[in-house]
Amino acid sequence: MMFGCGAFDMMPYVNGGEKDPFLKERADKWLALFDYGTLPFYWGRYEPEEGKPDFEHLYKTAKFLRDHDKQVKGHPLCWHTVCADWLMEYDNQTILDKQLARIDREVSAFRGVIDIWDVINEAVIMPVFDRYDNAVTRICRAYGTVSLIKEVFAAAKAANPDALLLINDFNLSESYAELIDRCLDAGVPIGAIGLQTHQHQGYMGRKKLEEVLRRFERFGLPLHFTENTLVSGHLMPGDIIDLNDYQIPEWPTTAEGEKRQAEQMEEMIRILAGHPLVEAVTNWDCADGGWLGAPSGLIRKDNSLKPGYGMLQRLKREMEEEAE
Repeated sequence: MMFGCGAFDMMPYVNGGEKDPFLKERADKWLALFDYGTLPFYWGRYEPEEGKPDFEHLYKTAKFLRDHDKQVKGHPLCWHTVCADWLMEYDNQTILDKQLARIDREVSAFRGVIDIWDVINEAVIMPVFDRYDNAVTRICRAYGTVSLIKEVFAAAKAANPDALLLINDFNLSESYAELIDRCLDAGVPIGAIGLQTHQHQGYMGRKKLEEVLRRFERFGLPLHFTENTLVSGHLMPGDIIDLNDYQIPEWPTTAEGEKRQAEQMEEMIRILAGHPLVEAVTNWDCADGGWLGAPSGLIRKDNSLKPGYGMLQRLKREMEEEAE
């Protein structure tokens, strides 16, 4: 099983920060623990101005990771959030054409360096997403969810036939399973199922985790837990529906929370490692203060190590010894 992490923290180090002791220390700690990194390809940030993608910074970081024997995944190729605003100037057919061209461009350019992709992200909610207008929700509604998924997977497959292509979602209910069923019936070449497990409101626990595994194991496809977070501070209030709505000035880590995080993460990873279809688990943040400012990393903001870091080191050694 691959132990992964969001590799966003690697970008400032690789792109000009090599002489910064703080960035080097964080990069060294990332490299010492993880063997699989996810890099950001959010279209609105990767190409804020049409025709001017941020290829160089992403390619340099991906190549650095591969040179250090790390697998790399690009995330995501198609998503309604953090979409490129300039797409809104076009009609639906042109938006679709540009989306497919974007996939061909990225997957082709990074072939051999990034050969794992989250092709489409959060497609269950995509056609009904109404927090703000965006180009991808428009084409999802216009052409249908399965049709859009089929198109974007076909484009990625054509650009790199050997790539591992994922569908990825935070919705772990039967709605996601039914969508996967429909995609497979339509011939979509899904290589692995991505399951997001952001647990800012508390650890889901063994019972729910095993329920999720039973729901998605029926497809016989590899399962990747693509975005896993367990916080080491106070828990997000349970009445928050969209996690993005919880924005606070500071979200500190605590000694009690760090102990809880390490214990819950160990239980979760042991359950996942014991399942024959689980191939990867990715901690979404390397260091605290990433997404939502949450204390969800295994490294504190000052680069000191949390108990979870040592736990994962020990767990990896145990699993490697058992596999020999």
